[in-house]
Amino acid sequence: MDVHEAHRVRYGKSALRVTILAHVFGTLAIILLLVWLLHFREGLDLDSDDPSRIFNVHPFLMFFGFIFLAGEAMMAYKTVGAERKVQKYIHMFVHLVAIVLGIVGLHAVFKFHEKQGISNLYSLHSWIGIGTFSLFCLQWLLGISVFLFPGAPMETRARAAPWHVSGGRALMFMAICTALTGLMEKVGYLGQLHHSEARVINFLGLSILLFGISVDLSVSLARYI
Repeated sequence: MDVHEAHRVRYGKSALRVTILAHVFGTLAIILLLVWLLHFREGLDLDSDDPSRIFNVHPFLMFFGFIFLAGEAMMAYKTVGAERKVQKYIHMFVHLVAIVLGIVGLHAVFKFHEKQGISNLYSLHSWIGIGTFSLFCLQWLLGISVFLFPGAPMETRARAAPWHVSGGRALMFMAICTALTGLMEKVGYLGQLHHSEARVINFLGLSILLFGISVDLSVSLARYI
């Protein structure tokens, strides 16, 4: 085995371990999020007459439906055992599902604001969130046109690939930042919380952060395979 092959095997094993870790943190975040929303916050229902239950759809879909699935799409090249073209289609499709669920999650918070008479897009959280989501959609459209339909020449793809990967990693951290500022904003809105609920929210925030870091490490290590 030559030096290049040895490096490829080593980085491949490291990327796989980090990918497993990302799934652990992502699953933990989903569980903690459901515990918070279902046990402490009355549950979630987009068609409810209770504004709080409508709002709760927002954090659930923006993490599970958007951030978690976006992370899964980014790691698809490592987790899906198929030829490269199939991995590309899965990468594209899972991102599309994340965008659709993200739209529903945004609709939930706008609906909540309308019912409560609250202004839209007034906070740093909302500014970062809308900016991230808009850039994510643009990144998806550019990725589709350059790498799949109709697909650019190979030279153009080669030049665009590092920007596409780096942009995706940056957007993941922007999404994580949005989620964490959203948690802090919600805690401030709710006021004094029971110690148990506060701990759940703290561990939820840490799990989301560690999920984002693990996804980024998995993607960066996979570049050396």
